[in-house]
Amino acid sequence: MSKLASDPGEKSLTKLLATLTTTLHDTTYVFATLTDTSKLPPLAETQLLFKETEGITVIVSQEYAEAHKIDFFFPCKMITLNVTSSLEAVGFMAVIATKLAEYKMGVNPVSGFYHDHCFVPLGREQEAVEVLHRLAEEYKQKALVDN
Repeated sequence: MSKLASDPGEKSLTKLLATLTTTLHDTTYVFATLTDTSKLPPLAETQLLFKETEGITVIVSQEYAEAHKIDFFFPCKMITLNVTSSLEAVGFMAVIATKLAEYKMGVNPVSGFYHDHCFVPLGREQEAVEVLHRLAEEYKQKALVDN
């Protein structure tokens, strides 16, 4: 019998942002869509699968996509946000996306059970990490003032 899992995450927006650190991953990822499920990459090669009406969106390494002749879009880097946010946390990814938008940077956020991840354009990943670091510093200062 299955049961409701306990929420391991933080819900406080201020605490999430004040304790935010990031991990920038080396792999270059790409987005693709597949309609033939027999062509889905093995789970070990897949960062994300999401079923949509038009097909199945996959995020895989660019290397895998090229080796398997999969048409792809948006070469990007993945930044893991090293805070465990609750899936019910309100506004966390909105603040992150809005801050990156101020720098004219698109971001494709993905929420996992334990962490959120941002896929940012290839070549802008260091800038994104710096922007997120400054954002966390801002909230650390706010937290000090509020306490």
